[in-house]
Amino acid sequence: MYNGRKLDAAIERVMKMNPGPAGLVCAVSKDGETVYTRYEGFADEQTGRKMQGDTIFDIWSLTKVFVCTAAMTLFEQGAFLLNDPLDYYFPEYRDMQVYERDNWTLLRTRPAKTRITIRDCFTMATGFPYATNFGTDKEVHPTIGRMLDVKKALREKLGRPYTLQEEIHAMAEVPLAFDPGTQWMYGYSHELVAGLVELCSGMRLSEYLKKTFFEPMGMKSTGYHYEDGWKERQAAFYSYNQDGKRIPFNMSISGHEPDEVYEAGGGGILSTAEDMLKFFTMLANDGIYQGEQYIGRKTIDLMRRNHITEVQRQDFMTGAHNAVYMPGYGYGLGVRTMIDPAGGFCNGSKGEFGWTGGSGTWAAADPEERFAVVYMHQLWPNLEEVIHQRIRAAAYGGIL
Repeated sequence: MYNGRKLDAAIERVMKMNPGPAGLVCAVSKDGETVYTRYEGFADEQTGRKMQGDTIFDIWSLTKVFVCTAAMTLFEQGAFLLNDPLDYYFPEYRDMQVYERDNWTLLRTRPAKTRITIRDCFTMATGFPYATNFGTDKEVHPTIGRMLDVKKALREKLGRPYTLQEEIHAMAEVPLAFDPGTQWMYGYSHELVAGLVELCSGMRLSEYLKKTFFEPMGMKSTGYHYEDGWKERQAAFYSYNQDGKRIPFNMSISGHEPDEVYEAGGGGILSTAEDMLKFFTMLANDGIYQGEQYIGRKTIDLMRRNHITEVQRQDFMTGAHNAVYMPGYGYGLGVRTMIDPAGGFCNGSKGEFGWTGGSGTWAAADPEERFAVVYMHQLWPNLEEVIHQRIRAAAYGGIL
């Protein structure tokens, strides 16, 4: 059973925040059944369009959970092993270089002491950051500058937009930020997982996700590319100015037009809260949704185990994210996983797992309680350290 009154109260608090979202959607399932949904505020404040069950969100980094789960269905089929070197599948990655500094002054490269493994790709331990200046100092991580140079050169060489596979092959020439497997760095690693999905399945990433999850699970409003009517249902994106006034904000990390050829492993999927809840309900219930098994229970257990060392976990709690939100969590195969609820100031379960999106999306699955929660807004900065923890506390507070 579930009581949503506490979640109602938390949502009402969120809607009164200044700054805060123009609107939001929250949905919860327990024991495979939807037990709570609420839509508040505006999908588009300027036009007066309200949030609804079919409102489409750009989920940003929540894409990673779909991609890594898809990859693990191929792991179950024997397509790869987690301890396989990446160069078994992409030979260009056999002899990687690593940047290092001599007394923090002279920058140079040297051969990597370890090879990138498939598990390193899942666990953000490859040494690749994201190829953007966004949120990271280019001088601190010179790898970023080289990645940006490679992307530019690839566009110029091809004279057209490049595919994920073309980019992956080109990125092998970039020196890494550290020896693979020794640290944790949010970034390009899940693009490599996505490339592995394409290589092992023989399909584009979007096609494999559609065949494996979206179509059979009835997730009709989820995918990388706009379909009929999706643009009209998409929630507007907002930020706020120095006075705390909410303003429209053009913030997209990927294109969604039907002719886009690049499909990222780390972001780019569009979805609704209702579709997202189907997927996370499946993850919370032994890989089963409406009687069909999509991934094995033990494979889910492997995904949600902590796979990083304490050294890596310090990077995880401080790098690219607000440390206020990460305590208590470890990192599994493409998901954060709760390993210390008390240390994370959390009334949830050990083994709860999921991720967030920089656009304000968040979802979690809890196999111990057969419980899943999805929360969506579109706001930058996304205020996850303020809002998502409150929603998490209230969502768990309703379990009877």
